[in-house]
Amino acid sequence: MNNKLQNVNGVPISRREAMRRGITGTAGLLLADKFGGFGALAAEEQKPKPVIKAKAKSVIQIFLWGGMSHNDTWDPKPKSGYEYLGDFRGVLDTNVPGIQVSELFPQLAKQADKYSIIRSMTHRNNGHETAAYIMQTGHMPGERLAYPSVGAVFAMFKGYNAGYKGVLPPYVVMTQPQGRFSEAGFLGAKYKPFATGGDPNAARFEVEGVVARGITDDRQKARREFLGKMNTMRNAMPGNPQLAESKSTEESAYNLILGKGKEVFDLSLEKPELRDKYGRHTFGQECLVARRLVESGVPYVTINYPGGWDTHSNHFLTMRRQCPQLDQGLAALLQDLHDTGLLETTVVWCCGEFGRGPKVDWQPPWNGGRNHYGNVFSVLVAGGGFKSGCIVGSSDEKGEEVKERPVYPIDLMGSIYLLAGIDPNAKLPHPEGLDAFVLNPEEKGQKTAGYLTEIMNI
Repeated sequence: MNNKLQNVNGVPISRREAMRRGITGTAGLLLADKFGGFGALAAEEQKPKPVIKAKAKSVIQIFLWGGMSHNDTWDPKPKSGYEYLGDFRGVLDTNVPGIQVSELFPQLAKQADKYSIIRSMTHRNNGHETAAYIMQTGHMPGERLAYPSVGAVFAMFKGYNAGYKGVLPPYVVMTQPQGRFSEAGFLGAKYKPFATGGDPNAARFEVEGVVARGITDDRQKARREFLGKMNTMRNAMPGNPQLAESKSTEESAYNLILGKGKEVFDLSLEKPELRDKYGRHTFGQECLVARRLVESGVPYVTINYPGGWDTHSNHFLTMRRQCPQLDQGLAALLQDLHDTGLLETTVVWCCGEFGRGPKVDWQPPWNGGRNHYGNVFSVLVAGGGFKSGCIVGSSDEKGEEVKERPVYPIDLMGSIYLLAGIDPNAKLPHPEGLDAFVLNPEEKGQKTAGYLTEIMNI
C-alpha cells in the first residue's frame, strides 16, 4: 500500500503541504521578567496571513497538571466492571441528548450545550515531562532548544507582533507557570507569561508587581515619579534604543500598577452573587479573573489548576475533593462567557498532559490508584468557533485505546490556531537560524489525523 501523499497530478507532497491545503534601562530592569527583552521577526514573518477568518480573539486554557482520569470524568464506562470503575459507577445525562458525563460533574452536565468533548486524544507518552511538552507546545521532544508553548505563540502573533496595545501582557498565567514547557522556549523572555502569583480567593489578591501587601497607591505613585526621571537620562543620551524602549516599558508598568490593569484583578468590582456562583475557592476565582482578562482583551490566559491530579494513590479521595471545584468553576465560566457574549470569541480548552490508567491499582501502597496514561484521554473544548454539544471520537469499552477518530495534540492545537487566525505553518524566529514552524507535522515521531473540522465553524 502506498502511503505517500500526492496531489491531483500524482506528484508527491509533504505532510506540511497537505495540512496547509486542508483549510484554505531602569524600568526595563524592574520589569524584565514580566515584559521581556527586545527583538523582532523579519518583516515578512511578523504578521503571517491567517488561513481562515479568525473567530477567536482570546483563549482560556485550563491545565490539569498530573493528568485527570478520563474514565471518571468525561468518558465514563459504567459497564467496565469494578476493577476499572472503582468507586464511581454513576453517570449523568446532560442537557444534550446522548451525552453523559461522570456523577462528579452535575453542574457541567447542565452546560453540555456550551462545549464539546474529545474522547480520543492520544500521544501514547506516559512521562510527565514528555507528555507536558507535547500538550503545551504541539511539538515532539528531541530538539536541543525547547519550542514555545501555545500561549507564547499567541503572545507573538496575537500580541506584540500584531500591534497589541493592551495594558496587560498578552499572555497571563494564574498563578504560576508549572514546568518549563508552559513558557516561551527559544522565543525568549519577551513572550514569557506574566505570572500573577497570589491567590484570587484571598481577601486581597496580591498580584506580582501590581498589587502588593503594604504598598499603598501613594507609594506606587512615588515610584512612578522616580521612573519619570528616566526622561532626563533619555534626553542626555538621544538615540539610545534601550532607553527609548524603556519609556514604553515604564508607561506599560504604570498602567499595569495604577491604571486599568490593576482593576482587572480587583474582584471586589464583581457582584458577590457572581463570585459565589464561581465558588469561593482558588480555582473558581481564577476562572472569574480569566473572564475579566479576556474581557479586557488579553489574547491568552492559562489557569494551572491549583491542585495536582497525579493520583497514583488514593485516587478516589482526591477526585471527590477536587472535581466539585472544577465542576463549579468551569460551569460558571462557560455560563458567564455565554451570558456576556464572550464565548463566541473565546476558546476554552481543558485537559492535562495525559489521562489515568483505566484499570485501578488496588494493591498497597496505592490503595486504589490510577497510573499515567497517554494511550487515550479526553479534552473539553468550547467557544471561539468550536461547535458545542458534540462528541469527537471514542475510546473502547474500558477506555484503554482509541476506538474511533484519533486526535493528536498537533490536530487540537492546529485547530485552535486556525480559529484564532494563526497559520500553523508560519515560521518562528529561531536563535540558531534553523527552520522552525508554529507546528510541524514532519517532526520525527509526529502523528496527525487532521484538524477538528467536524466541530469547527469554518
